[in-house]
Amino acid sequence: MHLRKRALVTGGAGFLGSFLCERLLAEGCDVICVDNFYTGTKRNIVHLLQNPYFELIRHDITFPLYLEVDEIYNLACPASPIHYQNDPVQTTKVNVHGSINMLGLAKRIRARILQASTSEVYGDPTVHPQTEAYWGNVNCIGKRSCYDEGKRCAETLFFDYHRQHKISIRVVRIFNTYGPRMHPNDGRVVSNFIIQALKNQDITVFGEGAQTRSFCFVDDLIDGLIRMMNAPDDFSGPVNIGNPNEFSILELANKVIELTGSTSNIVYLPLPEDDPLQRQPNITLAKERLGWEPKTQLEEGLARTIEYFKNHVL
Repeated sequence: MHLRKRALVTGGAGFLGSFLCERLLAEGCDVICVDNFYTGTKRNIVHLLQNPYFELIRHDITFPLYLEVDEIYNLACPASPIHYQNDPVQTTKVNVHGSINMLGLAKRIRARILQASTSEVYGDPTVHPQTEAYWGNVNCIGKRSCYDEGKRCAETLFFDYHRQHKISIRVVRIFNTYGPRMHPNDGRVVSNFIIQALKNQDITVFGEGAQTRSFCFVDDLIDGLIRMMNAPDDFSGPVNIGNPNEFSILELANKVIELTGSTSNIVYLPLPEDDPLQRQPNITLAKERLGWEPKTQLEEGLARTIEYFKNHVL
């Protein structure tokens, strides 16, 4: 008889996936980490390899996978524009074929399955802050579409499998998350600014830096994912998980310079295509249904992230 809960984490060697694997192990689960190492790295999980309850499988979920588990966290997908635009067809495939394969697995073994969706399903929002009821404003033929529309289609698949095959699903819309183990070259604003500041290089801000983002520290995000997986079956989501404190990109750049004691100057570059001007989650639903809200303030989270980049990246 199997007493430990068995959890499968796709994309488990990635930034978020590795923290999730760690947390599930700490909570007494058997964890199977699946990753094809397109953006994930063994460095993120090497400290878990000695754990007898941790297993690593190199696999691309655009191909079927046959395992016996109790729950599936589907995190596999490159998440930064640099990576997902590098192979846009594969990005769409991992969202569509990958979701179909994981949902098929969940259906066969009657496992509960959680989809890591994204705030990008809202596109460049005309509603602010964004609630889960908002349908979004997405360009379906732009450079970001492989990710935005791929994630939107994945949500469609999850809800259709739920309605048609009665499988237990959870959909979480993740807003900008940052923390240790972020990919140093993924072009995301927090890692970019920290590396530029630590090297005393110019800090590159797109547009005038007036566009806003809400930054959620990784520990808070993982807590939200686990709470959602364990939520009652009458709550499938989608639910926003993110930090509602909104900062302009320019404010973030100045905060990073201050915390690193950097001599960097700020330089301004043209805005990329379809870059959303505002991004802020309404987390009322997460508070009501999951008892979840973020606890880590930006300054504390940035300090911990800067420490990691200092010691492990540079």
